[in-house]
Amino acid sequence: MIDSAQWGILWPAFVAGLLVTATHVPLGMQVLDRGIVFIDLAIAQVAGLGVIIADYAGWSPTGVAVQVSALSAALVCAALLTWTEERWPQVQEAVIGVVFVMGSSAAILVLAKNPHGSENLKDLLSGQILWVNPARLPHVALIYGLLLALWFGFRERLGRIGFYVLFGCTVTVSVQLVGLFLVFTTLVVPALATFYSRQRRLLKAYSVGALGYALGLLLSVVTDLPSGAMIVCAIVIVGVAMALAARFRWVAGRA
Repeated sequence: MIDSAQWGILWPAFVAGLLVTATHVPLGMQVLDRGIVFIDLAIAQVAGLGVIIADYAGWSPTGVAVQVSALSAALVCAALLTWTEERWPQVQEAVIGVVFVMGSSAAILVLAKNPHGSENLKDLLSGQILWVNPARLPHVALIYGLLLALWFGFRERLGRIGFYVLFGCTVTVSVQLVGLFLVFTTLVVPALATFYSRQRRLLKAYSVGALGYALGLLLSVVTDLPSGAMIVCAIVIVGVAMALAARFRWVAGRA
C-alpha cells in the first residue's frame, strides 16, 4: 500500500517523467529517421561532463554557472557533430560513438580523485528522479514548452545546426533531471515501438512513455528497487507490448 508520504515523492517524479516524454518523443522520432540513434548518449554525456567539471571547480550544484557549463559543453558537442555530419556523413554514427566514449572517459578522470566520484557518476547515469524538487518543475516546463514550440513551429526551417542545438539544449536539461539512461530510453524506445505504426504514431509513442514512467515508479516504490533502472525496464516492456499489439492488428487486418 502506498501512503501519503510516498505519493508526495511519486507525483513530482511522474510529472518530471511526463515533461521529459513530451520533448523527447518527437526528437526521438527524428533521431531514428536520421539514423543517429546514439547522438543523445553522446551529447548527454558531454553535458554531464560539463556538470562534473563545474562541480570539480566548486560551483553550486543548483547555480547558474553549472547550467552554463553543461549547456556550453552540449552546444560545443552539437557544433562538432554538425561539422562532422557535413563532411563525413557515412561515418557519423562512429564519430558519435567516439565522442560518447571520450566524454565518459573524461568524466571518470575528473571524478577519480573525488571521494564522492562513484556516487556522482551513478547519479549522472541513472539519475535521482524520486528526489526531483517540485519547485524546479515549473521552470523545466517553461524551458521544455519553448523548445517544443520551436520544434513544432519551425522544424522544417531549423536545418541541421538548428536541430543539433535544440537537441543539445533539451538533453542538457533532461540529463540533470532524470539521468542519462532515462534520457536515452525515453528518446529511443517510444519512437522504436511505434516505428511501423504510422497512424496516430505520436499519441501512441507518448502513451508508451507515460505508461512506462507510471508503471516503473509504482514498481520501484513497491519493490524498493532503484527507480531509474525500474523505469527503463518498464518503458521497454510497455514499448514491446505496443509493438506486438500493432503487429497483431496488422496481421489480423491482412487475414
